Amino acid sequence: MLGVKNGLDWLPMVVDVTKKGVYLSYTQIMQTHWMRWIGLTCAAIVLIACTEEQLPGTQPVTLTNPNQTAQRANAQAITAFETFMDAAVENDHFSGTVLVARDGAPIFSKSYGMANYELNAPFTPDTKFNIGSVAKQFTSLSIMQLQEKGRLNVNDPICNYLNTCPPAWQPITIRHLLTHTSGIPNYSRASDWDEVGAVKNYMHGELVALFRNLSLKFTPGEEHRYSNSGYQLLALIIERVSGESYGAYLRDHIFAPLGMRKTQYNNSRSLVPNRATGYYSLGTSFINVSLHSPTIKFGDAGIFSTVGDLLIWDQALYTGQLISRDSMTEMLTPYLKNYAYGWRVKESFGRPEVNHSGDSTGFSAFIMRFINDRFTVIVLSNSKEANAGRVGYGLSAINFGAPYEFPAKTLLDILWNVAMQDGVAAATGRYLELKRTQPSIDNFEEDETLNDLGYSLYEAQLLEEAQRVFDFTIEQFPRSAYSYDGLADIAASQGNYAKAIQHFEKSLRIEPDNEYAVLGLERARELRSIFSQ
Repeated sequence: MLGVKNGLDWLPMVVDVTKKGVYLSYTQIMQTHWMRWIGLTCAAIVLIACTEEQLPGTQPVTLTNPNQTAQRANAQAITAFETFMDAAVENDHFSGTVLVARDGAPIFSKSYGMANYELNAPFTPDTKFNIGSVAKQFTSLSIMQLQEKGRLNVNDPICNYLNTCPPAWQPITIRHLLTHTSGIPNYSRASDWDEVGAVKNYMHGELVALFRNLSLKFTPGEEHRYSNSGYQLLALIIERVSGESYGAYLRDHIFAPLGMRKTQYNNSRSLVPNRATGYYSLGTSFINVSLHSPTIKFGDAGIFSTVGDLLIWDQALYTGQLISRDSMTEMLTPYLKNYAYGWRVKESFGRPEVNHSGDSTGFSAFIMRFINDRFTVIVLSNSKEANAGRVGYGLSAINFGAPYEFPAKTLLDILWNVAMQDGVAAATGRYLELKRTQPSIDNFEEDETLNDLGYSLYEAQLLEEAQRVFDFTIEQFPRSAYSYDGLADIAASQGNYAKAIQHFEKSLRIEPDNEYAVLGLERARELRSIFSQ
């Protein structure tokens, strides 16, 4: 299942890649490129031999020239990058732009898909992507700048800078917020966040009310648990200390000094020139995202940028232009679970590496930096289903000659395509066949993929087909609580609230802590009481 690149030799090993339901090998995929390369090389050798014979005494040309070697290695890497990305588009729903750079110079940069599919608008170098939580590194660097100016210290209690600070927050320091070790619950993990919390508009600082009175998850400093709430508070601290709005601070102290002219913070409905549209996937097709309020992004997200501007940012972090080297060292020193200040710090391919991902409404982003190698990969996608991190690691592995997994079509996509072409019975039959013959392509011990298929059909308003999938899932997994949730949602959408209640109650008997079923049961009971009057 892996490919390995060693020096100048590309040694293809068998990689299963699903392409339109047919399993191919990576050897087959690379065969055309491989034979073309061999043919060109042989032609070059023949040409060299003839030249030496016809022109005796001239300096012989060899294939071991260092510049030729480097060029050929780069050409092979670029071919491998392109092949990898073609598979990511085909099998991983990738849409967006990737940039691979060495020593600050791009060696591979290419866009795939469309910036807006409804308008058939292509990507351009100016296309801006929502980078999601990649924004956290800009927030953390702002804190380091203010510390260098003596305006704050990361060991200060956050209550020194916040109004009406709850008693539970008294032990929490700025460092705890930076490293996700504060214990403050993550507001975006609330059970009804996507359906209720994320669609509301919030006044400045109002979102804090959603978590300020919640109990801490643990004693500050003792555990790491990712929390967007902490970075919302950091943005408030930046404003309190600097006297500027969060967006103005980023513009005046980071974006403008670096010449990042295509980067901006926006948490309003104002226009963002050249903004890409984000998409979800329904099966193997793109659909529009659910609308979320832009006012929820503050310190933890809300920045729009391009691969080119993020490369400027990457290079500036080497120079000491924004903060001192000592501050940069502190910023990149991990605390718990390899998390530093807005960066994850780890080792990959035997090399130190820092990275951060971003996952926002309809977008997936990733930046990874191999500092000692001066090697950077930036992946910006307007497909929520695309895994920008997986793409980044694949491209990096190719560069370093390390093993990597080739993007392959998921079982969910296979089943969706069969269901659309031949019906649900054929799809469930294919599921049983693959479970028997190719058990490694999915976790057949869990009900997740079948439930995802059922809900995909439900979202497509193919209710009868969705019900058959949920029924089949219960046959395979009798304690599949989420399949009963799916049947309940179908019943509710058809106005049969009594049946929906029965299914939600069955789900809760299997899994009493299923918050989705708890809320669904409440809504179904309320609707039954309204429509029974």
